[in-house]
Amino acid sequence: MKHFMARFAMLLLLTGLLFSPAMAQNKSVGQAKTDTAKVDTTSNDDALAAQLDEAVADSSALLGDGVTSEGFHQALKTKFIEGDAGFMSLVALALVIGLAFCIERIIYLSLSEINAKKFMTDLDERIMKGDIEGAKKLCRDTRGPVASICYQGLERVHESIDNIERSVVSYGSVQAANLEKGCSWITLFIAMAPSLGFLGTVIGMVMAFDQIQTAGDISPTIVASGMKVALLTTIFGIIVALILQVFYNYILSKIEHITSQMEESAITLLDSVMKYKLKKEC
Repeated sequence: MKHFMARFAMLLLLTGLLFSPAMAQNKSVGQAKTDTAKVDTTSNDDALAAQLDEAVADSSALLGDGVTSEGFHQALKTKFIEGDAGFMSLVALALVIGLAFCIERIIYLSLSEINAKKFMTDLDERIMKGDIEGAKKLCRDTRGPVASICYQGLERVHESIDNIERSVVSYGSVQAANLEKGCSWITLFIAMAPSLGFLGTVIGMVMAFDQIQTAGDISPTIVASGMKVALLTTIFGIIVALILQVFYNYILSKIEHITSQMEESAITLLDSVMKYKLKKEC
């Protein structure tokens, strides 16, 4: 029994001696893995932080470019200055004055427009009732050339139809001339804007040749600077002419509409006066 216990103790001792290096090795390997994992995690964190910093830097660069980039109005102002402020100022002045005439005509024509059919219906009812003074009052209280020519016709309601017609036609011509007042100035600035641009083009080319003569060399930089001034003045002149032409066509359409209303109203007035006279004679 004693021999068995001694042998069992020796077996346990030998087992402990055998497995202790393995356990130490496993512990060392586990610690190494843990350290490696920590190193890998730290490396991944550093890489992720670097990527975030790079992304932030790129975003900042993009935002910086967007903030510092020129807007449309700034670019337009730059090109305006590059095109020689002297000639470009003349083109801009033509645009401002031309637009002033356009706006004045548009306001005047808008105030001259009325509901001509409703007006003539009310006027015809009063004339057929024999209320000539009421019809005149309606014309005086209504703005526009349609009411004005009707008032002139009613002023001669007791005269012959021929006299009334001549009066309406004559006063209609006066009102039509008032509608077209100022349009000649608009056409002038439409023609003047490109002409000023072409003038700047010619002068810019002359300046380019003068610079070439002074330098004694046909340098692309010298030629480009003069041609740039020449082309910019032409571009701005054509743009101004196009803008004014659009407004001018709109004004002409309103004038044609009001003129057609005047003609229809004049015919309706003569018919109403004729019916009134026939009814009065009966």
